[in-house]
Amino acid sequence: ALKDTTFSGWELVQNTARLCAMNLMLHGIGNNGGKLPLTVADSLAADPGDRFEIVLTNPPFGKKSSTTIVGEGGKVSKEVDIVEREDFWATTSNKQLNFAQHVKTLLKQHGRCGIVVPDNVLFEGGAGETVRRKLLHDCDVHTLLRLPTGLFYAQGVKANVLFFDKKPASETPWTKKLWIYDLRTNIHFTLKTNPLKRADLDEFVKNYNPTNRQDRTPSFTQDNQAGRWRAYDYDEIINRDKASLDIFWLKDDSLEDSDNLPAPGIIAAEIIEDLQAALEQFKEIAEDLGQEEQQG
Repeated sequence: ALKDTTFSGWELVQNTARLCAMNLMLHGIGNNGGKLPLTVADSLAADPGDRFEIVLTNPPFGKKSSTTIVGEGGKVSKEVDIVEREDFWATTSNKQLNFAQHVKTLLKQHGRCGIVVPDNVLFEGGAGETVRRKLLHDCDVHTLLRLPTGLFYAQGVKANVLFFDKKPASETPWTKKLWIYDLRTNIHFTLKTNPLKRADLDEFVKNYNPTNRQDRTPSFTQDNQAGRWRAYDYDEIINRDKASLDIFWLKDDSLEDSDNLPAPGIIAAEIIEDLQAALEQFKEIAEDLGQEEQQG
């Protein structure tokens, strides 16, 4: 019964959903007369009505949602999908911001979430600032893990894991402290030659202290400026420009001392990632400009 009633998930792409279904059944989930706990649909389209105690998600990256439209003469264009939902704090085409809002809806009161988000969710203005301020007020946003580069097949991805708990309505903010672990500065991973291992997360897990989150100790102190674990009070964060969570405090050794530069292969890979990320951003700008010209 546990395997048939515990897990639920959504997947937009049919082929990916088939792979997921196969994986679930190989692990004995939903294959003993139970219903396969997977819905093939756009999870952002509407509130499904279901509520969960725990949500773990790595939503698709890519700043904007769009629908491909084939017009007369086979002319292909893209129409930006702006998600409008009454349960959302902000209306935006930014998929990551929409997934953060969607997860908030999915959680039961006091439900827990771990969501992978790109850096832009931490600092973007407009709808991004609205979502961050509401999330910090309405939920207990307690932990941010800043991931190193080189973890994803997509090049140029700079990501984080944001942990928060949903709370009942309150006039005072639920977030008291945001604890941040910097696993990015001066750390370099690659998918093939130096992949991330479970042991690389041991220090974070120990500091996270899942059995008693209220009893945490920062590793960053006046005597240990290299500590990767520290806390910021709610007032410190909310008064930052745009309530930005894009926070670093460690010095990048490669900027201070050329002897501490990573291996040439890692430098080359990181340059490629940055250039490809910039190229993707310029492609988005070009698409937006093209749409404006067509509309004009």
